[in-house]
Amino acid sequence: MADRLQLEIATPTRLAVSEAVDEVVAPGIQGYFGVLPGHAPFLTTLGIGEVMYRAGREERFLAVAGGFAEVRNDKVIVLADTAERPDEIDRARAERAKERAERRLSGRSQDEIDYTRASAALARALTRLQTASRGH
Repeated sequence: MADRLQLEIATPTRLAVSEAVDEVVAPGIQGYFGVLPGHAPFLTTLGIGEVMYRAGREERFLAVAGGFAEVRNDKVIVLADTAERPDEIDRARAERAKERAERRLSGRSQDEIDYTRASAALARALTRLQTASRGH
């Protein structure tokens, strides 16, 4: 059994992460899941949330939304629609997106409300703000 996992996180435009890690926690469509070396293989759809990965004692975070994750006993491959590190997130833009989504969901917007889309936009904005606050 491997003592570390190879983690690869890719989006349609770039390879965001490729490194050996000790642990991965990711947002599956039915909730967060954790992976340690030797985990049973599976494939899942990703939700909106943070991927946390740890190498030694150092934890790193990325805001992700949508895509898939494949877990093997020695490798985790995340193919995400979007993946952003804390330093890549524009906090002001995420704050505006959060406010827009909250307005839509509260019914104060004049637009026809697509609740599913507005809820997803709010979840993405909140995740981006949470990840940005981690600051490294």
